[in-house]
Amino acid sequence: MPAQALAEHRAAAGLLWPLLVLTCVLLSSGSQVLMKIGMNGVPVQNALARGSAIEIATTIATTPLVIVGMAMFGLSAGAWLMVLSRMNLSQAYPCVALGIVVTAICGFWLLGEAISPARLGGIGLIVAGVLVTGLS
Repeated sequence: MPAQALAEHRAAAGLLWPLLVLTCVLLSSGSQVLMKIGMNGVPVQNALARGSAIEIATTIATTPLVIVGMAMFGLSAGAWLMVLSRMNLSQAYPCVALGIVVTAICGFWLLGEAISPARLGGIGLIVAGVLVTGLS
């Protein structure tokens, strides 16, 4: 392989792993949102109110948004295993904290959840921490 092509290949491969980390974060956060919506649905809430363990388990296990959310969470875990096989744990793992940021934003925009000034400050600290640990 010519030197320039090899350099381009290495550069592309170098971008792959951070993109996979981002994919893991987005899949995990998306899964949380879908599971939350599914768990807040009328069928699950009715089953929870009645209190029958079998009915609760059956209802949750057959709720489409919960199923899709769990599948996304599983995909995220599988992709994360690939990340762990190639990146330094001390550099990759802090990026998982970005899931808190993404999930809070999704909660605000999609679910109407409030973000207090204190929570907003905490989110800012998380972003700063990820930048410091991820770039060092």
